[in-house]
Amino acid sequence: METKVVKEIQDLRYLKWSHIRSSSGTAGTFLKSESVIGGKKVYYKLSNFDSLNGVVGHECVNEIIVDRLLTILGVEHLHYELIHAIIEIEGKTWETWLCASEDFKNEKESKTALDNYYRVNAFAGESHYDFCERNGWGEYADQMIAVDYLILNRDRHGANIEVLRNARKKTIRLAPLFDHGLSFLCTCSSEKEAKKFDVMEDKRCQNFIGSMSCLENLSLIKDKKKVFPEKLNSSDREILFQDLDGIIADIYMDKIWEMISERFKYYESL
Repeated sequence: METKVVKEIQDLRYLKWSHIRSSSGTAGTFLKSESVIGGKKVYYKLSNFDSLNGVVGHECVNEIIVDRLLTILGVEHLHYELIHAIIEIEGKTWETWLCASEDFKNEKESKTALDNYYRVNAFAGESHYDFCERNGWGEYADQMIAVDYLILNRDRHGANIEVLRNARKKTIRLAPLFDHGLSFLCTCSSEKEAKKFDVMEDKRCQNFIGSMSCLENLSLIKDKKKVFPEKLNSSDREILFQDLDGIIADIYMDKIWEMISERFKYYESL
C-alpha cells in the first residue's frame, strides 16, 4: 500500500467496526475493521472514539507521520493511507479521518505475538532483547528501540511485535514495524495541552523489550551509529507534514517536529 493522504471523502459506511479497549489508560475505545480489495485484505482503524463526540483522538494521523519518518530513516515498516471518510457506527454517521493498511503476511504465513513465541521458545532467564538477538532479530530490535524513543511510543507491548512463520518453507521472520498511533502528543486533547507538552520528558511506556522507559532502553543498543541507514534533515519536516494542514492543528505539527528533531539530536550525541 502506498503512503498517502486521501482528502476526497470516501463512503465507507459498509465497514463493520469492532471495539478494542484502549490499553493506554485513555478514555474511549479504538475501533477496527477490515475488508478485501482486489484480493488483498485491508485493515482499517480509527483514532480514539467517543460514542457521544465521535473521533476525539489523532492517533491515525500519527501513523502516517511515523510511516513517513521511517521511510526517511530507511527502516522497514508497514505503510498506511490516511483517508477522509464517512463511516457508520451503531446506526450513527460520522465524518472522520481513518487509516488503512494491507495485510503484511505472505501467502501461507501464520502469525503469533512475539510475547507468546518468547514464552514457548526462550531459554531460562533469557531477556527479551537477548532472545531477539539469538534469533537473528538484533538489528530489528535496535531499530525498534531507537524509533520508539524518537516518537515516544507508549504501546510497544508483546502483541505489537509479530512473528511470521511459513511451516512449509521453514521460514520465520518478524513483521515490519507497525502500530505507532499511541505516540507523539497522543495524550493531548487540546491545543493548550499541546503547547505545554515537554517533548523530551521520559514518560512511562509499555515496552516488551527493555524497561518502561524509552530513554533507558537506548542503553541496550550496542552500536548506535549503525541503527539508521539514513539521517534526519531539517528539510524533512515538509515531507512529514505534507497534506496534513487542516487535519491537525499547527501546534501539533510544531511540537511533533520539535520532538522528532530534538530527540534525534540527542540520539546522535550518544
